[in-house]
Amino acid sequence: MKLTNEVKIALVAVAGIVLLFFGMNFLKGLTLMGSGTKYYAVFDDVSGLSAASPVYANGYKVGVVEGIDYDYNRPNHIVAVIGLDKQLQLPKGTRAEISSDMLGNVKLELKFGSNPTDLLAAGDTITGSKEQGLMAKAGNMVPQIEAMLPKLDSILTSVNALLADPALASSLHNVDHITASLASTSIQLQQLSSQLNRQMPQMLSKANGVMANTESLTSKLNDVDVAATMQKVDATLANVQQLTTALNNKEGTLGLLLHDQSLYRNLNNTMRDADSLMIDLKAHPKRYVHFSVFGKKDK
Repeated sequence: MKLTNEVKIALVAVAGIVLLFFGMNFLKGLTLMGSGTKYYAVFDDVSGLSAASPVYANGYKVGVVEGIDYDYNRPNHIVAVIGLDKQLQLPKGTRAEISSDMLGNVKLELKFGSNPTDLLAAGDTITGSKEQGLMAKAGNMVPQIEAMLPKLDSILTSVNALLADPALASSLHNVDHITASLASTSIQLQQLSSQLNRQMPQMLSKANGVMANTESLTSKLNDVDVAATMQKVDATLANVQQLTTALNNKEGTLGLLLHDQSLYRNLNNTMRDADSLMIDLKAHPKRYVHFSVFGKKDK
């Protein structure tokens, strides 16, 4: 049977369509000879998720979403058919979470259950959820931001009033003066430090001399006979005590001079008479001294 050109063209077109179909499925991640183990994930919102969306577990691609079924009788019951590698087994309690990256690529992330020995069977249903994106998180922050706006307005008003206060400009001017003073003080401290560094050898030399003198004095003090010195001090104190006893004794001469009032009065009178005599002697010396060349006495 000879094929006409039209039949040949038709066969080539069919073959091309078949190859295109399988090629598109392969590029989307679907297997050519059927999928692996199927599971079903139930969502109430599958925004961004579509057939051929990749499925990841701990960042590793383990399957694809083979299809999405919408139940018109239960709008919040959307079932996604997941085809996973046959080697992957899901523990009970595993969840499927819809997430997206910064570029908007949507994927399905598996969150495994805690018990790895209690496994789900093929065809079981798992719970689905949707990760909040950046915009959703930002939207949740809007009420808090709105509550903060009056406070921010009050703070800005206070800041504007503070900036308009002339005292602030004066304070800043004073700060400039203080900064200049600190710079000058820093320079003076540096100069003082350099002077101290230059004078430090001399100071250390003098300190060494003082230490040497101190050591010499200490050695001399060590050479002093403390016992003999103390004996001399005790003897001196004994003599002082004897002198004090003699002064306090009214029978001795010194005691009489210190304690006998009549003797004091007599001595006082004698001194007064002697003083009167000296005065009269100065006033009338001729009464007491008689001297003449011719031996005549002047009365």
